[in-house]
Parts: sequence; structure tokens; C-alpha cells
Amino acid sequence: MSNIRGRFQKDADKLVQQYTASIPFDRRLYQHDIAGSMAHAKMLAKQNIITDKDAELIGMGLVSIREEIETGKFQFKEELEDIHMNIEARLTEKIGDIAGKLHTARSRNDQVAVDMRLYCKEAIAETIKGLRGLQSALLDVAETNMSVVAPGYTHLQRAQPVLLAHHLLAYFEMLERDVQRFQDCLKRTDVMPLGSGALAGVPYPIDRAFVAKQLGFSQVSQNSLDAVSDRDFVIEYEAAASLVMMHLSRLGEELVLWSSAEFGFIEIDDAYATGSSIMPQKKNPDVAELGRGKSGRVYGHLMGMLATMKGLPLSYNRDLQEDKEGLFDTVDTLLSTLAVFAGMVKTLKVKADRTSQAAGQGYILATDVADYLVKKGLPFRRAHEVVAKLVSYAAEKGKELQQLDLGEYQQLSPLFDASVLDISVASSIKARNAVGGTAPEQVGTQLARARGLVKSGGGGY
Repeated sequence: MSNIRGRFQKDADKLVQQYTASIPFDRRLYQHDIAGSMAHAKMLAKQNIITDKDAELIGMGLVSIREEIETGKFQFKEELEDIHMNIEARLTEKIGDIAGKLHTARSRNDQVAVDMRLYCKEAIAETIKGLRGLQSALLDVAETNMSVVAPGYTHLQRAQPVLLAHHLLAYFEMLERDVQRFQDCLKRTDVMPLGSGALAGVPYPIDRAFVAKQLGFSQVSQNSLDAVSDRDFVIEYEAAASLVMMHLSRLGEELVLWSSAEFGFIEIDDAYATGSSIMPQKKNPDVAELGRGKSGRVYGHLMGMLATMKGLPLSYNRDLQEDKEGLFDTVDTLLSTLAVFAGMVKTLKVKADRTSQAAGQGYILATDVADYLVKKGLPFRRAHEVVAKLVSYAAEKGKELQQLDLGEYQQLSPLFDASVLDISVASSIKARNAVGGTAPEQVGTQLARARGLVKSGGGGY
């Protein structure tokens, strides 16, 4: 460490070196660090701050280092602290003192900031791809089971019948909002901080717009103090990721419930379930459970980053080194969960006979009977009271509403006539034909819209 610690009379304590080193985890930024350095070198040459020959040697050296890393030949050294110094030290070994010119008009503060933004831009693109993959799986199952009915629930109590496709499309909408959030997060991530120096800018005639174009950024940062200390984009990614994991946790919870013997609505494919170490009959929905469990892990990284940032004065502080491990784990956890959930959903087996049976039980048509009375002129609150008494009567007799005869209906209201006996699960679903409803016509429209969104990659709001 003496090569960057000229002011000090001795090297850092070994424990301090281990404590402060980030190379065990920030080595995964090597591609982004090398890309930033190559763009920076080209700019320095363009601006006649270094010669074209120097820039060419630096570029060749960086390409060689990238090949060494990707082939496993590069020796990472903890005493060099981070990916930046590891690459710079190796570049010096390769091309000599010319390597030192690369750090002209640059600090590790704006260097790591550009690395992190490049990494997050890639992560956002991969995340949106993963979200689209799960959405496609949901649509496949919905389309395959377009005519399947199931009970809809409130308070985990049977409430009204719906098409299973309608239920699955609810998760599509959640994930569509997630896509929107990541697309929006990209706007604020897509800002190039290089050229901010340590905190105050640099005293060289640099061309930041040139570097931004080379690296694919749409804009450059406007305040050097903010640029080197901003990690809002990391927090935004982790916040958006937390919302996705919450949605996946809800989906996982329903798959756990639906695959149980008590519900029996679905069977999870063998490839996405596990057995018991002691009970031979068991088929456990471990993938769904782990997706549910890993949501807490991602939430923790978000809260950790918020806590890290809340008390930091401007500009750069070493606390910011804590941005990486949580972000990397969040990205890894989210992408793997999206991928495995897509596979699990795509291979689900729906037990339509069981969902249909459940959709006809539990007085699930009570609201339709109340609506029937409303159409006969009775105020809804009065109709609600009449049907509540009807349900109590049916429960005492051990009957479903569909099993009552006309005379039993008319005991509670003279407005009932023979047409009340036509109320069914199918009529209930068909009647809900307003935009967003569960009627087949509406669900078909929403499926087509959803397919279009996935195909176009655009947003739906």
C-alpha cells in the first residue's frame, strides 16, 4: 500500500488491510472498471492531456488484464485494497510508469461511482428481462387454463368466483409495475459521474460528454460533490427489488397454499419440489417457500443501505464501500428467484375439477343474489340483509344457495321469482364485464394487452 501512501511512514496494520479491503467482493466490477478506464484514456488522448501512443499502450494493457481475469490467471492481492488498485498495479507491471498517467484527472471516488452505475445499468436490464420471463410464464398458464374457474378470496375466505386466468393476471400487473419502477430507476442511474475527481472537479480540459458517449450514458452529473457521494441509484434498485420480492413472496405463499391437500388446486412439478428426509409421502414446495423467505434478505439490504447513508456528510466517505455486498446479493437473489419462479410457474399442473368444485361452495354466489334483488328495485343494503338471512337459513338446513327451491327463497322476499334459480358460477363470472373484471371477454382483452406489453418491452401505464 506504500505506493499510494507517500505521506505515511509505515504500511497499514495487517488487520486494517483485511478490514478495509474490498477486493474479495468488488472484483466483480472488473469489466466496468476496465471499460471506464479505457474510455477515460481515450478522452485524455483526445484532449491532448496524454499522447495517443500512451493511450494506445494503456488500452492494450487493460485488454490484456481483462483477458487474464476472465481466464483465471490474474492474481488479486488483498493488500491493494480494491479492484481499481489491483488493475492499476498490474497495468504498471505491464507497461511501466505510463500506467500512472491513466489516473490523471480522475479519483477513485468518481472511478468507483462510474463502475457502480455501469453495474447497476446492466443489473436493471437483466432484472427487466427476468420480470418479463416470469410474466410470460404466468400468461402461458393463464391462456392454457382460460376456462378454469376458481374461488376468489378475501380474508382467505371464499368470496366470489373468478377465472383462474384473472387471478394470475393480477400477478402480471404487479410485475408490470415492477418493470415500470426499474425503467424509471434507470433514468437516474444513467448519469455519468466520471470527471468529478475526488469531490471538486478536475483542473484539466476534459471532455465529459465524450466519455459519457463512450460508456453509453445519456447525461453527465451536474455537481461533483453529489456525483461522488450519491448512492440513491443503489437504494432505488434495492427498493424496487424489495417490491418485486414482496410480490414473489405473495405468489409463493399462494402456491404453497394451493398445492396443499387442503386446497388441492395445483401440483408443483417434481423439478421444483423436494422430498422429506423422514416422511416418504411428502412433496414440499421448497422453491416457493424459499422465494418467500428470501424477501426478508433483500429487505435487509435496503434497510442497511438506508442506515449507511443517513448520516454521511458530503462528500465521499469510506462508509460508501458498504454499498456493494448488499447490492450484489440483492441482484443475485432477485435474478435467481425470478428465473426459478418462471420455471416453476410454467410447469404448474392446474387441477381444474378441484378449483371448479371449490368455486361452487361456501355461499360464494351470495353477492350475485343480492345484486339480483337490487335489479328488482331493492336498495343494496336491504338486499344485503335479506341474503345474509338467506345464507343463515341455508346453513341451518345444510344446503348451498343453489340447492334451495323457489319457495325457500320467497320466504325471505317476494321479489324472488324463478329466474333466481338461474344464478350460477358461470353467470356470476360473465356478469362482471366492466373493464378489469373477471368476465371472459375482459380477461381475453387483458391477456392480449399483456402479451403485447411483453412482446414490445414497453410499459403499460
